[in-house]
Amino acid sequence: MGEYQLEINGDAQPVSAPDHWTLLEVLRYRLGLTGSKQGCDKGDCGACTVLVDGQPVLACLTLARASEGRTITTIEGLMPAHLRAGGTGADPLQQAFDRCGALQCGFCQPGMILSARALLDRCPQPSREDMRTALSGNLCRCTGYTQIFEAIESAVAEKLHLQPKLRAWEAQRAAQEPTR
Repeated sequence: MGEYQLEINGDAQPVSAPDHWTLLEVLRYRLGLTGSKQGCDKGDCGACTVLVDGQPVLACLTLARASEGRTITTIEGLMPAHLRAGGTGADPLQQAFDRCGALQCGFCQPGMILSARALLDRCPQPSREDMRTALSGNLCRCTGYTQIFEAIESAVAEKLHLQPKLRAWEAQRAAQEPTR
């Protein structure tokens, strides 16, 4: 059993856990942070994604002790970080996911949002190809990804004070309406 401290969502958290435990196990079963999901346990699905020093990391493959001295952000920490930075409400990306219907069952949502947050932090105006690359380690079986890309684009447009692009269903409807 190891005793150490992790910085999670801006707070120092003392941890007592077996040395072989992953970051995911510590987050979920020692600290009660269940936003990061336990999916495949082998790094294939991305449901366990958290940010370590701002970079997406698969918590199911990372030993918790290896994260000592690093800054860990889970989905539970996005809104508080946004509020500390002077924002109001949830992180704009979380709001965009909600607004665009970029989730259905919600299982992939935390990892997807954290991967997208890391992308926007390093590339404020990503292309669709940038999005595909950044989210390539996150699987979603419900949405088909279109709404996820639209949510990221919506968050970018909002930050830049631009009118967001029409979402796929809006563009389809507009194309079918007779012109006047």
